[in-house]
Amino acid sequence: MGIEEKLPSGFLLTTVEQAAGLARKSSVFPATFGLACCAIEMMTTGAGRYDLARFGMEVFRGSPRQADLMIVAGRVSQKMAPVLRQVYDQMPNPKWVISMGVCASSGGMFNNYAIVQGVDHIVPVDIYLPGCPPRPEMLLDAILKLHEKIREEKLGVNRERAAREAEEAALKALPTIEMKGLLR
Repeated sequence: MGIEEKLPSGFLLTTVEQAAGLARKSSVFPATFGLACCAIEMMTTGAGRYDLARFGMEVFRGSPRQADLMIVAGRVSQKMAPVLRQVYDQMPNPKWVISMGVCASSGGMFNNYAIVQGVDHIVPVDIYLPGCPPRPEMLLDAILKLHEKIREEKLGVNRERAAREAEEAALKALPTIEMKGLLR
């Protein structure tokens, strides 16, 4: 008979989840994956004028093993896709991905065989950030939206199962060759 049986239903777990969510959202460590002009705007966000440090993201990590947020900024070539996946796989759980810019989100103006038509074909994306390139204010807004998502995320086995299902669904996306409309 533990303390959780004496308390009202869900009280202890809810309180722990709220405290953990607050701590996790305040200590996100980003890994840079800057590939094009969007990377310049991402670097600007870390500078003094926008001061990314006030959101608990003091330093961009050079090693994926020390990061839990990947910001994919710019177009991803077919040769870079396996490297992107390898870096993502090296990140510890829980991990999140922001697709920064229209090139990372959908291939942008580069509709050809050499560019991946959306980074969500390689890794599961949590936040899509439109623009060519997006302004630093837009990246800050995307980070704040990610903080809300992190704060509301559940703990334990349910979170792991939901993340695994989301990744499997994202990787079952339609191949580019079968797409119709403006993308082909």
